[in-house]
Amino acid sequence: MDDLSTQANDGYRVTIVGLVANIVLVAVKLALGILGRSQALIADAVHSVSDLFTDLVVILGLHYGRRSADDQHHFGHGRLETMSTTVVSIFLAAAGIGIGFDAARSIYLKTTCHPSWIALIGAGLSIIVKEVLYRYTVHVGNKIKSKVVVANAWHHRSDAWSSIAVFAGVAGAQIHPSLNVLDSIAALLVSFVVLMVGVKMFWSTIRELSDAAPDSDTLKRITGCICGVSGVQDVHDLKVRTSADMLQMQVHIVVDGSLSVRAGHSIAKEVEQCLFDEISEVVDIVVHVDPDEEV
Repeated sequence: MDDLSTQANDGYRVTIVGLVANIVLVAVKLALGILGRSQALIADAVHSVSDLFTDLVVILGLHYGRRSADDQHHFGHGRLETMSTTVVSIFLAAAGIGIGFDAARSIYLKTTCHPSWIALIGAGLSIIVKEVLYRYTVHVGNKIKSKVVVANAWHHRSDAWSSIAVFAGVAGAQIHPSLNVLDSIAALLVSFVVLMVGVKMFWSTIRELSDAAPDSDTLKRITGCICGVSGVQDVHDLKVRTSADMLQMQVHIVVDGSLSVRAGHSIAKEVEQCLFDEISEVVDIVVHVDPDEEV
């Protein structure tokens, strides 16, 4: 089994765990929300339904995006995973907007309810489960370098934040009915953070889809690695793009023009090996060898 298949399997596993947990949480929060007369917890349960859809998007993205290159896709299928991340980021931003709109409307219209303490159980359980899912999912996402899995992890954390707002609101209502508004205020603050996370991820995928170069620190690491290879006199025309968090590049190196073709090729292979060893994100390299003078 190749590395891409292994990574995809790790991504499947963590996403399926999240999918099962989301199904259970939706049922529990909906039931306790109804029993506890908590509109916030019921809304939180409905919000969690969106996670079920994004889990499916992640699974499809990993299934198709982590396939190896073939005759029809010479650079692999990484763009499909990037597109899946875009979808997840849009749903994340939409969830933030939806939560914020509902919270602002509740504050403006002063529509409050007095939930019972039983709703605290559902909110507390959701906070714990979702935070654990976030930490597990983001660990796997970073391990396999998958933006779509990391994006899904942040969707878990957005649910945890939403549940914190529910918990605060319900707890406040137990102290005094006039504190019911705390639920809406906390939800409004959470919605802003969720929206910003979604927008940041969306912008990152748009940059990737437009073949934007990586950050300057990454380019410096690449150049430093190449220049450190014995026989390389200069580097130019370095072009790097990102696909599913992996780097594909081409570069021209300048070597002694009196060297044989075999010797120049050997230096180019050393450059490739250095990049593969030093920069784990690199998956595809094309090295052009130029002489230092015309011969």
